Amino acid sequence: MMKSLFFLLLVAVANAKRFQRCEWAHKLKDSGMDGYRDVSLADWVCLTKWESGYDTMKTHHNNDGSTDFGIFQINNRWWCNDKIMSFRNGCQINCKDLLSDDVTVAINCAKRVVTDPQGIAAWYGWRNHCQGRDLTPYLDGCGL
Repeated sequence: MMKSLFFLLLVAVANAKRFQRCEWAHKLKDSGMDGYRDVSLADWVCLTKWESGYDTMKTHHNNDGSTDFGIFQINNRWWCNDKIMSFRNGCQINCKDLLSDDVTVAINCAKRVVTDPQGIAAWYGWRNHCQGRDLTPYLDGCGL
């Protein structure tokens, strides 16, 4: 039992990734996020800094019983299915797919979230730390 638990922990750690700021900015740019739905690259970098610290394995349990998953902190109530609290599953994905160093699913889901009427304001991290602020430091030194 202990060996299998240790193995599962190793597998989980092997799939975890915490991006460096500039590395993440380049990944977002390469994935078409710069200017997507009129959201700047600096906004996306700022949002993910405050939501997850650029950590693909980040989860957060909210007071309402819902959970946020991955680098964008996508919520299970509206955007993904975790078989616990999924009402809408707007991205048509399993929440666990957001917890991977392959961020393709997370980026595609974030693109879907930002098309919702709230837009980027759906994320508290963006509203509380990025909205209306000078975001140039989030791209400084990244060569973008």
